[in-house]
Amino acid sequence: MIGRIVRPADFERVLSAHQRSKSTHFAVHYVAGVPSLAGPVKAEAADPPVFPPLSTELSIGELPVSTPAVDDAGQWLGLVVPKRHAKRAVTRTLIKRQVKAAMALHASELPAGLWVVRLRAPFDRQQFPSAASAALRALAREELATLFHRAAHSPLPPSSGRKPFGGRGKGKAAGAGVPDVAAS
Repeated sequence: MIGRIVRPADFERVLSAHQRSKSTHFAVHYVAGVPSLAGPVKAEAADPPVFPPLSTELSIGELPVSTPAVDDAGQWLGLVVPKRHAKRAVTRTLIKRQVKAAMALHASELPAGLWVVRLRAPFDRQQFPSAASAALRALAREELATLFHRAAHSPLPPSSGRKPFGGRGKGKAAGAGVPDVAAS
């Protein structure tokens, strides 16, 4: 079973990694590991408990140790389909379904970890006037099959010290060109 990536921190972590594979319309990012866990929920000290304290003992005894955890999926998938590349909701939904189907088809050959598929360019509306056309569906399916095949069989690119997603590029250093007001 393929899990879902839902936390923004996990999306940032995966998108800051190098692209594993890319095509005309899509890019695939990959990071080995598991999604981050939710932090503890902090209750306000002034809030009284809604229910009286309950016993933590199970009425049926201890759970067997061999019970697998719910989040033990080997692969997690996140999708980034921005509105600027797919204006109509029916197109975004079609693309998401195609990505999920392609991931399920190639899951056995992909390594375990976090996978994010990003739509990086729009489909030509002149060529595909209908958002749910068979031609658009076939093109997306073919491109995603090639993309996941390449992602499964290509080695990871060497690390080049790339900045995390949203970080400063090679522009001016922080504070460069800003006058120092404390020096006067």
